[in-house]
Amino acid sequence: MQSLDSLDRRLISLLRTDGRAPVSVLARQLGVTRATVNSRLERLVKSGQVLGFTIRTRDDRGDDDVRAISLVEVEGRTTKEVIRSLRGLPEIQSLHATNGGWDLVAEIRCDSLIDFDRILGEIRAVDGVINSESSILLNSVLRN
Repeated sequence: MQSLDSLDRRLISLLRTDGRAPVSVLARQLGVTRATVNSRLERLVKSGQVLGFTIRTRDDRGDDDVRAISLVEVEGRTTKEVIRSLRGLPEIQSLHATNGGWDLVAEIRCDSLIDFDRILGEIRAVDGVINSESSILLNSVLRN
């Protein structure tokens, strides 16, 4: 795979903000010609650096929902059972195995701090969970 230069990185950054931005607008923002933007986009797609263009939709939930990341440490060889139990909690939006000091990372979304407290209690009550640490997400500064 080709390495990205400064122009490629700036182009990708603009597309992350607005994947539907017209080539003429991208060219003006980057200070290059439309032909340059077109050739860069074509090369980025062809090389696999850019996999596609997408839209972001407004989530059905409100902006005041509580979103958090919870790091979970699992005892011994109970990971499969813990994963099975955590999959049953609808507030867990995604669950990832990871390396380092934590075994699992859970993305949580719920309606209120009271619900958040309840879900943390449910996570900690799962057999095999020996430790957890959570961080509430305050503001999204970059989304793919």
